[in-house]
Amino acid sequence: MLARPALALVNHLLTSEPWARQRLVSFAGRTARLQFGEDAAWLLRISENGLFEIAEPGTPATVSIGLPDDAPARALIDSASLFSSATISGSADLAETLGFVVRNLRWDAEHDLSRLFGDVLARRGLQLAKDLARWQIHGVGKLALGVAEYLTEEDAAIARRRDVESFCTEVDALRDDLARFEKRLGRAEVAWKH
Repeated sequence: MLARPALALVNHLLTSEPWARQRLVSFAGRTARLQFGEDAAWLLRISENGLFEIAEPGTPATVSIGLPDDAPARALIDSASLFSSATISGSADLAETLGFVVRNLRWDAEHDLSRLFGDVLARRGLQLAKDLARWQIHGVGKLALGVAEYLTEEDAAIARRRDVESFCTEVDALRDDLARFEKRLGRAEVAWKH
């Protein structure tokens, strides 16, 4: 199950951030139930040193937090938005503290890699990974622009933005002309009846 490796990673991050553990220590012994979609749920207990541990089954949750199905991806990509889409019941103080910790917890990957490979290799490896990610994102953006250009210019499967805007302007003008015509027709009908 993914709970233990994910818990080990979160506890590793908490170990390197004393401020986060200090915030959690005041909630020692309380539990949080994290629900991912319909099937997956973790019941976590906050230990006396401000770390998380798996709680005993059947332990009542102090707070229950229902996370969206894409929570694992959001945790890695955009942790700030993780709690904004969550449903929360139970202790508001604990939920707010957990949200604050998750939003502000940062992984110093370079520091961890430097302990394994040395400072120079860690810095260059991390820079290479960032450059590779940037290159991939840039490549996907270029591919999307190329496909969009093909579909609008070459294949004409999708209308160009300026063509759609022009069409909308013409429809608006036709609607206004029709409204004016209906008014004139109404006035002519009233005049004809008299």
